[in-house]
Amino acid sequence: MSDLPDIRDEGQLTIETAIANLQGEDLGLRVYAAWWLGRFRVNTDSAIQVLIAALLDEDDRTEAGGYPLRRNAARALGKLADRQAVAPLIQVLSCTDFYVREAAAKALESLGDPAAIPQLLGLLRGEIAGTLPALEPPQLEQPFDALIEALGTLAAVDAIPDIQPFLDHAVPRVQYATARALYQLTPEPEVARQYGDQLIAALSNQDLQLRRTVLADLGAIGYLPAAEAIAETLAENSLKLIALKGLLERELAGTPGPDLSAGAKRVMALMDALL
Repeated sequence: MSDLPDIRDEGQLTIETAIANLQGEDLGLRVYAAWWLGRFRVNTDSAIQVLIAALLDEDDRTEAGGYPLRRNAARALGKLADRQAVAPLIQVLSCTDFYVREAAAKALESLGDPAAIPQLLGLLRGEIAGTLPALEPPQLEQPFDALIEALGTLAAVDAIPDIQPFLDHAVPRVQYATARALYQLTPEPEVARQYGDQLIAALSNQDLQLRRTVLADLGAIGYLPAAEAIAETLAENSLKLIALKGLLERELAGTPGPDLSAGAKRVMALMDALL
């Protein structure tokens, strides 16, 4: 048994305790500590360093070969906005564990460093050997949606020819990630709008989880023509508000001057109606 305090009781938790547990021998406490440091945005240098060290952990491994601690460490680092994590996260994009690669791709998207583009693109192209597919159906070879979304956010315009074929992927969430990224990367407004409109059409999907995914995609790209469709989507109001917030932030950022644009006012009215 570990002699370190149990941080599962959040009422007694401190940053020092979490960091100590992450370096301890109790694997359950280590996994929880990594989650907690990310959940509460603990971006001290000591927290960053122990999370980076956890990315290479070999002790916490499932019978199927997964690395739960590495997954939580990658997710946490994506929330802490510290560029020290970029190189280690790029390194674990070659991990055998599909879910570590997925978490690392999402974290690198959040950190926004274009240094990750070559490795992300290498995974998308199938150029990195030694990785294993997802354990659950549809058992994708790579976390294509996370890779494509990261490339879109990182403005990897040269990746367009590699991303384009995924519009026809058999998995809908990969199709949606592709439309999202192509909207972000396509310089011609008329062409880009076609991808935004594809996402609007996807809001009518019968699968609630897929509708939730599309709401997040539309919010991420701030696609203003989707405002009414978002507000009318059969999904939780909380998720619709988050998506509309993304539209509003994009509209405000692109509108100089003190006065609100007609688009911003429209989105705000829709948000008010959902509250």
